[in-house]
Amino acid sequence: MLDPLSLAVGAGLVGVGWACGRFGRRVPRTKKLIARCGCGHDLALHDRETGTCHAESSRRGTHGLREWIGCQCRRYTGPTPLEDVFAPPILPPES
Repeated sequence: MLDPLSLAVGAGLVGVGWACGRFGRRVPRTKKLIARCGCGHDLALHDRETGTCHAESSRRGTHGLREWIGCQCRRYTGPTPLEDVFAPPILPPES
């Protein structure tokens, strides 16, 4: 019913696979690259028509309280999205 030679070969393959995974060279995980503007924010926080940035950051204000200030970026300077290069938006019509 069960062949001892096949069981030994299977156990050997499992052991070799475990040893290679445990002691082998590991590939470092890379972070997902996000296209960012010069201000440090991505395209989702910039307005498409005017280009202004809608992000806010906090800083220490008067009396040690936190206050929120808007980003001073006035134009998106990051990489151009692929959908703008290959397929410019058709709608709404410009006329």
